[in-house]
Amino acid sequence: MADKRDYYEVLGVSKSASADEIKRAYRQLAKKYHTDMNPGDAEAEARFKEVNEAYAVLSDEEKKAKYDQYGHAAFDPTAGGGYGGGGFGGFDGFDFSDIMSSFFGGGGRASSKNAPIEGDDVLARVTLEFEEAAFGCKKEVNFARVEACDDCGASGAAKGTKPESCPTCRGRGYVTVQQQTLFGSMQSQRSCSACRGTGKIVKTPCKNCNGKGYVRVNKRLDVSIPAGIDNMQRVVLRGQGSAGRNGGPNGDLVIEIKVKPHSLFTRNGNDIYCEIPITFVEAALGATIDIPLLGGGTEKFNLPDGTQTGTSFTLRGKGIADINNPKRVGNLIFTVNVETPTGLSQEQKKILKSFEESFEGKKSSAREGFFKKIFK
Repeated sequence: MADKRDYYEVLGVSKSASADEIKRAYRQLAKKYHTDMNPGDAEAEARFKEVNEAYAVLSDEEKKAKYDQYGHAAFDPTAGGGYGGGGFGGFDGFDFSDIMSSFFGGGGRASSKNAPIEGDDVLARVTLEFEEAAFGCKKEVNFARVEACDDCGASGAAKGTKPESCPTCRGRGYVTVQQQTLFGSMQSQRSCSACRGTGKIVKTPCKNCNGKGYVRVNKRLDVSIPAGIDNMQRVVLRGQGSAGRNGGPNGDLVIEIKVKPHSLFTRNGNDIYCEIPITFVEAALGATIDIPLLGGGTEKFNLPDGTQTGTSFTLRGKGIADINNPKRVGNLIFTVNVETPTGLSQEQKKILKSFEESFEGKKSSAREGFFKKIFK
């Protein structure tokens, strides 16, 4: 038991993981290391058994509670399991095949490779313009997925032939092994090595798929991208991934979105931001200015007199629609920057000088406060 890895470590989850998180982690690892996907790979087969063993315990509320308290010793009959007495007295409600699993790695009962297996998810990436993400669009998505071979109907056998029942396991996919242990003679079931647990032998492989039953196919699909999607978000199309096995469902097509930056606007959530230059006369006297809108056009805005550079204003409902609720729209927040004029003529400089002198020594409140902080 000392050499066993922690079950939480095996599944890559924390001890506080929910039942759904444990199940999700198991499904991903089971697909990754399944022997159908890794024929002849002894390391993958060992990991597959390890993952199944960990899930058998952590998916069962009672077994998980015992494991959390006693670790692997909970299922070690020689350790007493922390229940006050050795042997099997402390294993009420525990399937005896789970004990065999911890000893022999293959379990008291072999798992069937003919059980339905969900297909792998497929990842594709799509790049959008800023406006396309904001308002939604249609995009052609190119991706590759695994499909059942048309020539053999996923059997792996050449046309005119079909898989035959494995003579070693008589089509069951597993063989029964008897071993002598400290507790006497024990029987366990293991995957048949002759047919790799499928129960079938293909004598004449299909040339199109080389006997695998499945082929990799390039696909094109027109996909509707919803309005309001943001950078690195994903669109999931159920059942558009790789084909399942043994009647299992297809995986999903997962489309990862990359949004190009805009020349004027930036985005934070559903709000968009931009900077608007104004003259110092507009800032001082106030003015009606045009604010550009995402997607084209402008909106009039009455700038109040005495506006300071760096001041921000909000146009409500002029941002981006929420991807989950199109009726909820973000805001357009713009910041004004006062431009200092350059290349003034002598006459213009004279006018500005006269303007400055008209204050008769009055200081701006901001500047006066600044010097008070320095010399206080």
